[in-house]
Amino acid sequence: MPDTVKTLLFVCTHNRCRSILCEALTNHLAGGRLRAFSAGSQPAGAVHPETLAQLEARGIATAGLKSQSWEAFADLAPDVVVTVCDSAAGEQCPLWMGATAKVHWGLPDPSKVPGPGPEQDAAFAAVIATIEGRLQHLLTREPEHLDQAGFVEALVSLTTEEY
Repeated sequence: MPDTVKTLLFVCTHNRCRSILCEALTNHLAGGRLRAFSAGSQPAGAVHPETLAQLEARGIATAGLKSQSWEAFADLAPDVVVTVCDSAAGEQCPLWMGATAKVHWGLPDPSKVPGPGPEQDAAFAAVIATIEGRLQHLLTREPEHLDQAGFVEALVSLTTEEY
């Protein structure tokens, strides 16, 4: 079995909320067992302020998080690209992604809930709980020991369960 750190690229159209949450939570929870990055097909250019506030409130590092184009990762060669919004899942990926495995983790956008306030806080908490649940379940499968097919299968299986 392989014993390597797997690399994930989380993609959302604007790369300002959901993909950023996935990047930060993965790097925080995985403790070096996974590497995560995030990007957008049409990046907003700034991370949603509530995304940063929610991560910081949970003690998760936000330094270096930024809204950026997926073109910035043309040399990355991730093991898997995970789309987290439905519009990004339907977009034509750049040629450099080639045969890279793609998985869709559709997540609701908490930044679209008017805020700040309790409703937006609840929306962020729900999405963060889903991401954390998926990641914790993935980590129990010891992704660093999975081959590529097993890793993709593990990521896909996480979309059929509720966390």
